[in-house]
Amino acid sequence: MADGPPALSRAERLSLAVTRFVNERPRAKHAQHLFLSRFNQSWVKYAIGRRIYVDNIEWLLDRPSDRGLLLCMNHRSYFDAYITMFSLYELGAMWADKIYFPVRSNFFYEHPVGFAVNLLIGGGALYPPIFRDNSKAELNRDALERMVRFLDQPGALVGMHPEGTRGKGPDPYQLLPAQPGVGQVVLQARPLVVPAFVNGLSNSYARDIADTYRRDIRRERPIIIAFGDAVDYSDLAQQKPRAALYKRTADRIRDAIIERGAREREIRDACTRGEVGDDDPHWVMNHALGRWR
Repeated sequence: MADGPPALSRAERLSLAVTRFVNERPRAKHAQHLFLSRFNQSWVKYAIGRRIYVDNIEWLLDRPSDRGLLLCMNHRSYFDAYITMFSLYELGAMWADKIYFPVRSNFFYEHPVGFAVNLLIGGGALYPPIFRDNSKAELNRDALERMVRFLDQPGALVGMHPEGTRGKGPDPYQLLPAQPGVGQVVLQARPLVVPAFVNGLSNSYARDIADTYRRDIRRERPIIIAFGDAVDYSDLAQQKPRAALYKRTADRIRDAIIERGAREREIRDACTRGEVGDDDPHWVMNHALGRWR
């Protein structure tokens, strides 16, 4: 397929061409993996790693499937996926050497600052873009097809937010309705689907870094990632694909994320009560000090 129809702006064409090169050329994709798993780890670990607590990650450290893995998360902060991927790499899940995080195009593909953030911070892994403009619907269909192809590769990890957009309400445990697109990807690609709930990040990375070494930050505002077990959708996969079935699949994944939210709340309450010690091996920095398992 060409880089896009004439409706694309010059900035969109450039962003799409560069990220397509980075994500769909094997050598460029390998370089991206090294950038994210080595260079990024070296500074993110000490910038914010001390605050991160991970639950039920052990089974994900060795490659859990011969097919791709679809990681489905709630969406509260701009950095949910970034910190979740950091935690997987930091704790040893280096099998995920082909990662893709589809993202709305309006900032990361239409604005030069967003394009720079995608390349310099995300290594270009915020790909493929999803466009809001109905005139670009063909590109969105192409993006779904690409995600399905990516998930056919061993070592591939695609991260998606079933809500489709960021929740801005007062209650972080209240998720927005799930969008059918994630269900379509699941039923067409048949990947391993892993739910996760992430909480504790603000939308200011500078603030989160500044707070990291506050004495009581692990009690007052830890960053908690609660991974779930694989979602069973085998009964849905046996039915004839249709829009209503895509929505039912998306809703099942959303329910699994909500269940992980209840687990995250339990851990957060325990942190607040002082019941989670600084020597608990689920703190990411404790792994960095050689205490994991």
